[in-house]
Amino acid sequence: MSQTFYRKGFLALAVATAMGAATFAQADVKIGVSGPMTGANASFGKQFWEGAQAAAAAINAAGGVNGEKIALTQYDDACEPKQAVAVANKAAADKMVGIVGHFCSSSTIPASEVYDEAGIIAITPASTNPNVTERGLTSMFRMCGRDDQQGIVAGDYIVDVLKAKKVAVINDKDTYGKGLADATSKQLNSRGVKPVLEEGLTRGEKDYSALVTKIRSTGAEVVFFGGLHPEAGPLVRQMREQGLKDVKFVSDDGVVTDELVTTAGGAQYVDGVYMTFGADPRLLPDSKAVVDEFRKKGYEPEGYTLYSYASVQTLAAAFTGAKSTKGEDAAKWLKGHSVKTVMGEKSFTDKGDLKVSDYVVYQWDANGKYHQLEKQK
Repeated sequence: MSQTFYRKGFLALAVATAMGAATFAQADVKIGVSGPMTGANASFGKQFWEGAQAAAAAINAAGGVNGEKIALTQYDDACEPKQAVAVANKAAADKMVGIVGHFCSSSTIPASEVYDEAGIIAITPASTNPNVTERGLTSMFRMCGRDDQQGIVAGDYIVDVLKAKKVAVINDKDTYGKGLADATSKQLNSRGVKPVLEEGLTRGEKDYSALVTKIRSTGAEVVFFGGLHPEAGPLVRQMREQGLKDVKFVSDDGVVTDELVTTAGGAQYVDGVYMTFGADPRLLPDSKAVVDEFRKKGYEPEGYTLYSYASVQTLAAAFTGAKSTKGEDAAKWLKGHSVKTVMGEKSFTDKGDLKVSDYVVYQWDANGKYHQLEKQK
């Protein structure tokens, strides 16, 4: 080998190495945002996407993750379990290193099996069914509470504040809705209030006349509905139209969207409706600057917008702390460290649940807006 060839070869290797290093330094931290971007629950997908985009932009402007920029990809599961599995496989094939999603528990549960097998860390901003984190998956987290926590708050409020003795418990037969309805029924029973009716309805139905008739026949003072706004809206409207104007309607975080007003047919029908949800993150000092920025752009960060923002922050912190985008490494780091987010400081159990859950009760008003009620002592 000549000296010239050796030098040229060494130079070529050095250039190639440098180019490789530069390519690595400029690589993207690929995070998927999965949820109902279309369909009846698309308003929640929009909340996810708006929150994730804003968080990624802020993190990238501050230097990114270990010198790399976050790149988001949107995946639409339409809150359908089979479609959720399909997009999970697509996300794995696309080499996502983190997932923010899904929304419906019935989508999150099967999709998370795919992520676990692919070694991808996932955090759901919204899925509350206990089974999301009860299956022994190493890299599944949630930024929200659980049904067995939310059901206690709902049940106690119905008994202690609304003073109801007769409660009808309705669900949408989905993993989320039925799970939360069951948790609420369990709490009601533990407080000595046995539901006078436990009934399921089918997603997509529009005529609830027969169900309203059943509710009326029980003399229920309160109806608790476990499910989402596309069914909650028509149900509460038909209750009001058919004479059940004094029956209180209590629902859950599946109706935390202005779309509830649309599906109900007007603010007059949702006036007085109660719902359980985490304490409003828009009221926290940690969120003020972010909330102000959203509002300057004409977007109100309602519902799960800030939950999604905090989920991206959490993934970024885990990748940065672990100095790795491997799901196992990031998950291990996250279970041993707290994270500062737009929703305050968050820390997680070994199962991936939040160590502290903060469910409270909200009420909708005649203007079609919801407001957090003060905690009852």
